[in-house]
Amino acid sequence: MTSHLGRLYALAIAILVFFLTWTAVAAQPWAATPQADPRLKALAAREQRVRMESVAVNRIVRQRWAVYRKQLASRQAQIAAAKHAQLAAAAAPSVRVVTLPPLTVTRTS
Repeated sequence: MTSHLGRLYALAIAILVFFLTWTAVAAQPWAATPQADPRLKALAAREQRVRMESVAVNRIVRQRWAVYRKQLASRQAQIAAAKHAQLAAAAAPSVRVVTLPPLTVTRTS
């Protein structure tokens, strides 16, 4: 081939054939589909089971926290009432009645 145009066409076709072959080999259409690994199936089943358990555990935890918050509010109300009563008792004057024996003893004969 003495024509430069013919050489360019031959080079372009060769490059095109090269890349088409490359994509065909990279795609591997003749490769058999791989069998699913039983370990992956077991792992997926375990993951699903753990997710379901976590949903159940989260529900229980939310219920327990709700009960705890109610009990805590009740207890804080009791503490506040006790402090209020204590402050009210401290603010009121206190009178104590003391019954002591007399200091002097008088005797008559």
